[in-house]
Amino acid sequence: MDHDLATLRHSAAHVMAHAILDLWPAAKLGIGPVTDDGFYYDVDADPPLSDGDLAAIEDRMREIVAAGPGFDHRELDADQARRLFSAQPYKLELIDEIEGSGEPLSTYTVGDFEDLCRGPHVGSAEAIDPDAVKLLRVSGAYWRGDESRPMLQRVYGTAWRSSADLAAHLERLEQAKLRDHRRLGEQLDLFAFDPAVGRGLPLWLPHGTAIREALEEWAKEVERRWGYVRVATPHITRAELYETSGHLPYFAEDLYPPMEVDGDTYYLRPMNCPHHVAVYRARPHSYRDLPLRLAEYGAVYRYERSGELHGLLRVRGMTQNDAHVFCRMADASAEFLAVMRLHAHVYDKLGIDDYHMVLALRDPANTAKYHGDDEMWAVAERITREAMEASSIPYEEDVGGAAHYGPKVDFVLRSAIGLEYGASTNQLDLYLPARFDLTFTNERGQPERPVMIHRAPLGSHERFVAFLIEHYAGAFPLWLAPVQVQVIPVTGEQVEAAGSLARRLVHEGVRAEAGDGRLSVGAAVRAAEQAKLPVMTVIGRREAAAASVAVRLRGGQDLGEMPVDELAARLAAAIAARAPSLDP
Repeated sequence: MDHDLATLRHSAAHVMAHAILDLWPAAKLGIGPVTDDGFYYDVDADPPLSDGDLAAIEDRMREIVAAGPGFDHRELDADQARRLFSAQPYKLELIDEIEGSGEPLSTYTVGDFEDLCRGPHVGSAEAIDPDAVKLLRVSGAYWRGDESRPMLQRVYGTAWRSSADLAAHLERLEQAKLRDHRRLGEQLDLFAFDPAVGRGLPLWLPHGTAIREALEEWAKEVERRWGYVRVATPHITRAELYETSGHLPYFAEDLYPPMEVDGDTYYLRPMNCPHHVAVYRARPHSYRDLPLRLAEYGAVYRYERSGELHGLLRVRGMTQNDAHVFCRMADASAEFLAVMRLHAHVYDKLGIDDYHMVLALRDPANTAKYHGDDEMWAVAERITREAMEASSIPYEEDVGGAAHYGPKVDFVLRSAIGLEYGASTNQLDLYLPARFDLTFTNERGQPERPVMIHRAPLGSHERFVAFLIEHYAGAFPLWLAPVQVQVIPVTGEQVEAAGSLARRLVHEGVRAEAGDGRLSVGAAVRAAEQAKLPVMTVIGRREAAAASVAVRLRGGQDLGEMPVDELAARLAAAIAARAPSLDP
C-alpha cells in the first residue's frame, strides 16, 4: 500500500469519527483502521447508524475539512488516557491492552476531536480533498470480531488524492458489484446455501459442480504429468495427530469442537498436511523413492467466525487442491522452484497473467509464537528465497505473517478489474518432519530427515471458483463452462433432432443441453447469452435434413452452417485442449 495514501485515509477516518460524534454526541467509538482501498470506523450509536446517514456525515466532514484544523500529537500516561476517555468503554479496553504491552499511549487531535492513535497523520485536514472522499456503506461488526461481544456499526469509506482517482475507484466498485460471485452464482445456478445445512457450508448445484469437476480433472492430469501420485485420507482424526503436528493449541480456535468416540478425542480436519505425513510414515522409504509428491483433493473444515463468512470466498467447509512433497535437503530448492513454476503453468492456462507472491516471514521481535529454533528458520528462509528468486515471479515481504512452523509463500491473483485474491499458500517445512521423526534411508544406509513442501496452486475450490466467477464475469472459457453448447430448435418439429444432437454431444464428452421449442429462436439465443453459454447451435428444417447446424458463439460471432460431424469433432478437440473458445 502507498504509505502516503494510507496516511491520508487514516486521517480521513479521524475526520469521519469527528463528524459522527458531532452528529451523535453519545456514540461510543471502537477502532478506525485503514484498509487496502479505504478505511472504516466501528461505532456504537443509538439509534444505530445506517446508509441513510452517510450523506449527513459527509456534509459534516466537508465542514471540518474546510475549517482546516491541524493534526496534533501528544503522548500521555494510562491514567491521563483513562480520564480523557472515561465515557468511551471501547477506548478504555484498548488503553488497558496498550498499557499491558508496554507501548506508549498517544493521541491525535483534529479540531475539538481527540482520538487514541499511534498515527501517522497528515499535517492538516486541508490535505484531504473532500471531493476525493466517499462514504460507502454501513454494516454490522462484532467488537474485536467476537460474536459474544456487542454488535457495532462499521462505517466504510474511501479516500483518494483526487476526484478523478475516486471516480475510477467507484467505477471499479460498480464493476465488482456486477461481477460479484454471489450475484452471478445465483443467476447462473452454481451454488446455494441452506440454513438447515449450516452457515458457510456451500451446496454445489449441478452447474457449479460441473466447473469444480472440470477443474479437478484438469488439475489431476497436470499433476500426473508433473510427477504427483494421488492419495485419499479421512475427514476426521484423533487429537493426537494434531498434538504431534503442533496445530493444537495454536490452531484450536479454528477447529470445530472435538468429538468423543470410544474414549478418544476426534476432530474434523482443518488441513491435510498431518494426514499426508501419516501416509509417508506408513511405509519405509529410501532415497530412491524421493522426491515423493503426494496429492489429494481433501475436504477440510474450519470454524470461521460468522461475521467473516462471505459467499464462497470465506466458508467453513472447503475442498483443497492439496499436495505435499517429501524430498532430500539437497533437492529442496529445486523442488520448491518446480512448485512455483507449476503455479505459473496453472495460472497461465487459465488466462490469469497478473499475479505475484508474498513471502511471509517470522517476526524477529516476537519469536515466542513460532515453533522451531533460529537455525531451522534461517535454513527454511534461505531455501525459500533461493527458489523465489530463481522463479522470476515478482514478490514482496510480509514480516510477521509466517505460519507457526516456518516461512510461507502466498500467491496473490489480480482479477480482470484489479481486485486481489489470495489463491494459495505454499511452504517449505523443516518442522513437521522432525516432529513426526520422518526419515528415509540414504545411499550409506543411514537414516536421514526429509524436507516437506506444502503446495496448493488452486487453493480451495470454493475460493478459487469464486475468483474465476468474478474474473470471467461468469463467462467461463469453453472447457470450464457448465453448459458448453445450447442446441436450439427453430420450431417444435425440430425438438427431436435437437435432443438427439445434444445426446450425441454429451456422449462425446460435451456438456450440451437442448431447448424444448417453447421459445422463439431469438428469445432462446438471448436466454443462452444471458446464461453466458459459449456456443449456441440452431436446427431448423433445412439443417435437420442436411445433418447440420447453424453455429453462433457467445458475443455474437456467427460461424454459419456446419455439418454436425464437424461440429462434434471441433468441440471435442477444443475441450480436450482446454481451449478458451471454439475457434472460428
